[in-house]
Amino acid sequence: MELRQLKHLICLAECGSFSRAAEQLHLTQSALSRSIQALEASLGVPLVDRLGKRNELTPLGRWVTERARRVLFEANDLQEGLQHLSQADLGTLRVGLGSGPGALLMTPLLQHMARHHPGVKVSVSRGSTELQLQLLRERQLDALVVDLRRVAPAEDLRIQVLAELQAAFIARSGHPLLASAQVQPFAALLAYPLATTPLSDEVARLLVDLYGESANPEQMASLRCEDVGALLDTVAQTDAVFLGIRAAARQGMVAGTLAEVPVSPPLQASARFGLVTLRGRTESPLMGLLRDFVRRHLHD
Repeated sequence: MELRQLKHLICLAECGSFSRAAEQLHLTQSALSRSIQALEASLGVPLVDRLGKRNELTPLGRWVTERARRVLFEANDLQEGLQHLSQADLGTLRVGLGSGPGALLMTPLLQHMARHHPGVKVSVSRGSTELQLQLLRERQLDALVVDLRRVAPAEDLRIQVLAELQAAFIARSGHPLLASAQVQPFAALLAYPLATTPLSDEVARLLVDLYGESANPEQMASLRCEDVGALLDTVAQTDAVFLGIRAAARQGMVAGTLAEVPVSPPLQASARFGLVTLRGRTESPLMGLLRDFVRRHLHD
């Protein structure tokens, strides 16, 4: 049984004769007759009584025709729905954002989707990378945008690097560390609370290599949370110093309320952000939209 054959049966029922139905379907009468016979053979029941030049549906033929109308309606609805989804006009996007991507992407992403893809239902989750990975594996999230240095490689994860952003020490514009134009030794920063998100072991080792054991985040960090916005607000109002991606402080630096603290030796660290999805899951067209959006907005 094929959808094409059901369409032919419906047209025959509406036209009342093979000749008129064949004309409407742009088929020869013999081709239409073969199609109906093949449908009857696949169902194992007669659908049409051929009475000379008149053709009538059998009782089973009428029942099959009514069911066929519903089947074709659902098939057309399915095709239209897939067309919309392929254009990223409909569907659901459930994305988890790490601390850095959350600070840079959450509001722009919500605004972009509301303006350009109002038919998409968007759900954004914030939290620790460990929790986000658990939700991804439980299929409660479709993708994560996180610092990949905090994600251990695993067979069930598809990991794609999308951007690498430089880290910096950031303070309020009137901070004592910025009173002169001189580069500050790292030890000078330790006189003030250090605010940071949880850092990967790789970054922790890099800090220790650059500045010594006193730079171990476990000892150095006074204020720690996943919310970069809250950390930067705290830095703007106190003498705390932020350690994190420079791009997260871009707005405050442009406004003149925040500034980068020059440190010796220079901080040569970065966050490697990327998209994490589950292997084996068919990728929604919305993933392409998300991937392109992240590439455009995650930059120094």
